Amino acid sequence: LDRVIDIRNAAAPLPLVEQFVGDAPCFIAGSSWGPDEEIYIPYFAKHKDWKLIIAPHVISETHLKDIEKLLQENGFDTLRYTEVESDPEMLSAPKERSEGQRGEALIINCFGKLSSIYRYGKVALVGGGFGVGIHNVPEAAVYGIPVLFGPNNQRFREARQLLSEGGSFEIHNASDFTSTMDRLLTDEAFLRQSGERAGSYVKDNSGAADAVLAAIKL
Repeated sequence: LDRVIDIRNAAAPLPLVEQFVGDAPCFIAGSSWGPDEEIYIPYFAKHKDWKLIIAPHVISETHLKDIEKLLQENGFDTLRYTEVESDPEMLSAPKERSEGQRGEALIINCFGKLSSIYRYGKVALVGGGFGVGIHNVPEAAVYGIPVLFGPNNQRFREARQLLSEGGSFEIHNASDFTSTMDRLLTDEAFLRQSGERAGSYVKDNSGAADAVLAAIKL
């Protein structure tokens, strides 16, 4: 917890991500895997006023193309972060629109950005909970946003404590995800309270390094 606070305090601004998000609410999928994507992408096909930022855990061309295919099937225009870095005008370039509103998704296909990107989200999902086990939940919670993750979280103390504090939510399937997100999207007080609880948990349980050093000195 001390470490994620240090990372947050040292996080570099990402102007291109900020430009992509603009004034829209944004959902951040960090360390995302296929089973996660099959749940949240169809949901946001019905909520295209939200921007999506997807940072896959496995950055391979095969996985990136799978994500892009699922996004495009659900009515999203897609960009890759490295493409935007090389040509920032892509963010402001006019897009061809088919019938109906299209969503916008930014895929982070490079390492080292996720811990800074969470700051731009209103809600986050930390992947791995439908397979190998969830990844770094406090890394998102430190920004004071609610965090969702799958059921394989039993070995992660911070995740379990965040669940009991009401700063995180466990999802087992698309139905769970829909009911949780629907409440977060429609109940501003609940969204704010959940985020505050996530941020407070990290803050209130920090200081372990100083406490250990103080005990050693005694």
